[in-house]
Amino acid sequence: MKDLITEQNNPNTRDIDDLPTSDLVRLIHEEDHRIFDAIGPVLHAVAAAIDRIAERLEANGRLIYVGTGTSGRLGVLDAVECPATFGIDPARVQAILAGGYEATFRAVEAVEDDPEAGAAAISQREVTRRDAVVGIAASGRTPFTIGAMAEARARGALTVSLSSNPDSEIAAIVDVPIEVVTGPEIIAGSTRMKAGTAQKMILNMISTSVMIKLGYTHGNLMSNLVLKSRKLQRRAQTILMKEFNLSEEAAAALLIEAGNDLKVAILMHQTGMSPSEADRQLRASRNSIKSVLKKRSTSNPDTEIQ
Repeated sequence: MKDLITEQNNPNTRDIDDLPTSDLVRLIHEEDHRIFDAIGPVLHAVAAAIDRIAERLEANGRLIYVGTGTSGRLGVLDAVECPATFGIDPARVQAILAGGYEATFRAVEAVEDDPEAGAAAISQREVTRRDAVVGIAASGRTPFTIGAMAEARARGALTVSLSSNPDSEIAAIVDVPIEVVTGPEIIAGSTRMKAGTAQKMILNMISTSVMIKLGYTHGNLMSNLVLKSRKLQRRAQTILMKEFNLSEEAAAALLIEAGNDLKVAILMHQTGMSPSEADRQLRASRNSIKSVLKKRSTSNPDTEIQ
């Protein structure tokens, strides 16, 4: 552990416990700025991971995050947010957290030392070559996560690692290693800080970019929102108003006609389809508006989009 950059003592923060609050938060802010510089050099690896993950999901595979502690909880967070944001089936984006559900709310540290448990978790999910598995480990040497990644690779899955130390053990056993070196933490060993923030940012890049590539957005609009709250219903209505220059009343009426399904409403407005036809074509195209429009254009080049 003493050789890991994430475990080193940060010379910039040695006297952090003696600082007034204003200087304390300023110092934390300055250290957080280093995260952006650390991510820049690994963007090529992030892009490679995105393309290869998208290929797996396009072929009806799954994206599965694996991790322990903070790293694992960040994977859970990203997986949980994808269905509501992009309308994807929750089974298509999953997370494995060492210690299970309980570890989401309370530290369950001992299990992270068991590589066999990681391998067993992959086996229980019946991972195959169609899947993509992303191992998240700030240290790059967490036994549970390494065991999981070794098993995933043995099963033919695409394997991606996200770690915060160079030349890490996990990077050596995966197809696409992402090593974002954020340096010593503000508090030595507290990888929930800079390393965790970098992980969250990169996971956002991965899931958002994959969903864009799968056609689960319409331009830069969240077209596949699942409208389960008044806030999201209002957001969907606002999207229709801005995208198609509709009045509030017209947007609300369109949503009602579409069965409160934003992607159906967008297709109805753009193509003149009935709600049932828009829904049928979306289901046949895995809920991708772009795919429906592309198929429509290819089959009938003279079709005008309204």
